[in-house]
Amino acid sequence: MNVSGFVTSGYEPIRDIFARLFDEGRESGAALSVWHGGKEVVGLAGGWLDTARTLPWSSDTLVHTYSTSKPFAALAALTAVADGAPGLDEPVGKYWKEYACHGKDDTTLRQILTHRAGLPAFPSSAGSLDLLDDEGLRRSLASSPPESEPGSTLAEHAVTYGHLIDGVLRAGTGRSLGQVYAEVVRPALGIDAWFGVPEADLGRVAELEYALPGGAEQFVAEVCPTYDRVLAVPAGLLDPARLNTTEWRQAVFGAINLHASATALAGFYASLTSPDGPVRRLLGQELHAEYLKTQVCDHDEIVGKRVNWTPGFLRTDSFIGLGGLGGSAAWWSFRHDHAVAYVTRRLHDHARVAEIAFALDDDINMEVTGE
Repeated sequence: MNVSGFVTSGYEPIRDIFARLFDEGRESGAALSVWHGGKEVVGLAGGWLDTARTLPWSSDTLVHTYSTSKPFAALAALTAVADGAPGLDEPVGKYWKEYACHGKDDTTLRQILTHRAGLPAFPSSAGSLDLLDDEGLRRSLASSPPESEPGSTLAEHAVTYGHLIDGVLRAGTGRSLGQVYAEVVRPALGIDAWFGVPEADLGRVAELEYALPGGAEQFVAEVCPTYDRVLAVPAGLLDPARLNTTEWRQAVFGAINLHASATALAGFYASLTSPDGPVRRLLGQELHAEYLKTQVCDHDEIVGKRVNWTPGFLRTDSFIGLGGLGGSAAWWSFRHDHAVAYVTRRLHDHARVAEIAFALDDDINMEVTGE
């Protein structure tokens, strides 16, 4: 399998590892980007962007990245906060009136952004709703009682995250998450990462496929068993036949459907912590610090481990970043001051990116023992 791209001096072993993933049949389409000192020092692509294996993956190929999306949804929310509304610590029901029921009256945007709103899954009553019934899914969350008292329990809002943010933004600003991202965030960052891929760019999007023969059922059982129930509603969240459609690629499902290239993601993380970077300029000093700061450290009932959450990221002393179901991941290494992104269309575990992280001497173990 041919691998295209470049590595600068000293990164040759990374190219060897990346190429071996294809040679061993563990990868069918992926890209890797590493940035250091404000420049891309590794830019590799391999395999195919389509399941028919006729179109080679290139440096600008886009792919659905699952939860790698969440920091960008959170950034849209914080951008609205920087503009004056909604407040990070005031009840979201002040704006989103329908949400202020069943004990959710005092839920704050900070609790939503740090996975403590008590709604890690869509309610069973939403089971009949279509995957892209944005309004219906948002209404189901507003009218539903929380699974736990807001603020009391940590449980990744794996698929509800974007719809909760969207509801707050629509009520508080009159603009949707997708609008804030498209009109403010993405232009400010200058990033090739999309909630809603433009028509002209649809030909760059890779098709997802499962590595395991048992498809979604085997994937959940072997790779992410703690996510079983949160992925059940709405139907289709793990169905490549649905996720490879134009309607999904052009929709906004803020928790999971950012479509991005590896270069774009690594470039974002390369300037994430910089006091002179575009994220700081977008948010201002105070909210930039909030975005990066650990807000909660506890056992996450969905992740199944004790972790640190900022508004949008997992963080340890070694890294800040996030991965997504299927194997895509991106982070900033505090240890080595470099940014890394690996994106893939072959849905499996994170062993592939873990090998790359190990070779880079990056510790991306997200579990913490107590902070």
